[in-house]
Amino acid sequence: MTTESRLDERKLDVLRAIVQDYVATREPVGSKALVERHNIGVSPATIRNEMAALEDEGYIHQPHTSAGRVPTDKGYRLFVDRLSQVKPLSAPEKRAIHSFLDGAVDLDDVVARTVRLLAQITQQVAVVQYPSLSRSAVRHVELVPLAPSRIMLVLITDTGRVEQRIVDTGAAISEQTVADVRARLNAEVGGRRLGDVPTQLADFAERFSPEDRGWIAALTATLLDAVVEQREERIVMAGTANLARFRHDFPDTVYPVLEALEEQVVLLRLFGEAQSGLTVRIGHENAHEGLVSTSVVSSGYGRGERGEDVVAHLGVLGPTRMDYPGMMGAVTAVAAYVGRILAET
Repeated sequence: MTTESRLDERKLDVLRAIVQDYVATREPVGSKALVERHNIGVSPATIRNEMAALEDEGYIHQPHTSAGRVPTDKGYRLFVDRLSQVKPLSAPEKRAIHSFLDGAVDLDDVVARTVRLLAQITQQVAVVQYPSLSRSAVRHVELVPLAPSRIMLVLITDTGRVEQRIVDTGAAISEQTVADVRARLNAEVGGRRLGDVPTQLADFAERFSPEDRGWIAALTATLLDAVVEQREERIVMAGTANLARFRHDFPDTVYPVLEALEEQVVLLRLFGEAQSGLTVRIGHENAHEGLVSTSVVSSGYGRGERGEDVVAHLGVLGPTRMDYPGMMGAVTAVAAYVGRILAET
């Protein structure tokens, strides 16, 4: 190991200690505190030199004269990028995820439970994006005869969405005919992206006998209506009140953050720019002016049946002074568990 690499690692040890202490105490960190609380293995004078170098390089700064140092966005970024591992969830937290999410009955329930759980575990603002219909595929189409001339159509996607519609056939339809249409319909659209369904069913009704074309055309139109409905992206939040606990971490006021959170398009844009895996955006890396004093830890969840990409994102938002290893561990664990739930739905 060269002298330069040892020096870099020593500075990184000092930065890690400053970040950990500042996150824990919200007090600027001085060299004396580092010597007392951390076994860095060098003299106080060396620590002061390393802190001066870190300040010159923009990783820490001194908020007030004669005060200790606090991390900058650049310092937090280096800290996150050089993490050797995220903080694993405790046994009680793991049990909470299992017990709280296992009882979910449908997609809406999964999303509602997930956002509440994430807010409780992290004590931050939790954000969960509904699975995007544009990334969803048809898992199955069920036709359920309700009466001789009424059929319930159930569309089930690979992302857990379930859409139900009632179709009036105008005449009695035998169960055998319904079963035949169901089988042929699933052969056409099963596994297809929702955006491909209209083209796939363009002439579907024409493939049947003239006496059945009318009600099958009505059935197809109803299915297409279910496919295209609710195409807008949706975001669910919980734990906004947690921001009050950190109000002193925001310059002047927390209101710009609250205003940004009210604009769902801002959060959707953040998620749209995120990677499918774990993503951490720190301070000024968030383009929206109202979020420059926050950090967003997010992850994709719920791969489709073909496994080519995630179907949505979830994450937490809070001040830049956050427990990054803990937030990253919680977001990763919850995203993985939600993905398994949706895969089994």
